Amino acid sequence: MGVRDATLADLAALIDVQQLGAVRAVGHIFPQDEYPFPREDLRARWAAEIADPGIEAYVVDDDAGAIVGFAALRGDELLHFGTAVETWGTGLAAEVHGDLMRRLAARHVTRARLRVFEENHRARRFYQKLGWLPTGRVSRTSFPPRPLLLEYALDL
Repeated sequence: MGVRDATLADLAALIDVQQLGAVRAVGHIFPQDEYPFPREDLRARWAAEIADPGIEAYVVDDDAGAIVGFAALRGDELLHFGTAVETWGTGLAAEVHGDLMRRLAARHVTRARLRVFEENHRARRFYQKLGWLPTGRVSRTSFPPRPLLLEYALDL
């Protein structure tokens, strides 16, 4: 497993990993017949984030060099995070999470934040298992049907 900076050349594989995971994890929030995965919108967002000096965009490569995860950090926020469906339950996500939190701590961040869909129970269990706690702050995603996002925080 290797976490490295994302590049524009990684976009197609990154979006493939994100799409498969999103359909599996939040397909009940975004039914694909009504709210299909916004592939081109997310590709444009990732391209902008990769170019943004205020955002650290990463991909995770397996031993063969295939992209099996992605993440982005902005300030004290875990902005995006996911691993390939075939890696779920292997410990990869916890390993990458640890690496990301060490990167934040090395920048003297003492409290990390993230937002997660209220109805993404798998992700919420994952973060809670790693010590993340809900802050009580809520927002909505910009993607229809605009479900609730819950903010979580983790003291580093």
